[in-house]
Amino acid sequence: MELLFEMAGWAGAVAMLGGYMAVSMGWLQAGTTFQTVNLFGSCAFIINGTLHGAWPSVVTNVAWFLISAVALLRMRSKLRTAEPARIPTAAQESPSLAPDTAAQVIVAAARPAAGCA
Repeated sequence: MELLFEMAGWAGAVAMLGGYMAVSMGWLQAGTTFQTVNLFGSCAFIINGTLHGAWPSVVTNVAWFLISAVALLRMRSKLRTAEPARIPTAAQESPSLAPDTAAQVIVAAARPAAGCA
């Protein structure tokens, strides 16, 4: 069981450092993926720190977890308020069987008249 807690600690270290490096290098935007990585990484450090009695680390990672969780919740609420609820219309529910001609524009080129000589 102790090995599992050690593995959790190392996985948390890799996740958090990897996420930080990816954002710092510009490979990843500081968005939901970054916050999710921080959330899981801090959970892993909380487990590992509790096993070792490293209470300053546990408290720091509880704060890290809470910051990430609040950030994710705020991102989620912004996303919900930014997208208005879509109400399906009759046209969306039953599409027309007629061919779509909206994009079929015919441009007639002016041809010179054939002259009789």
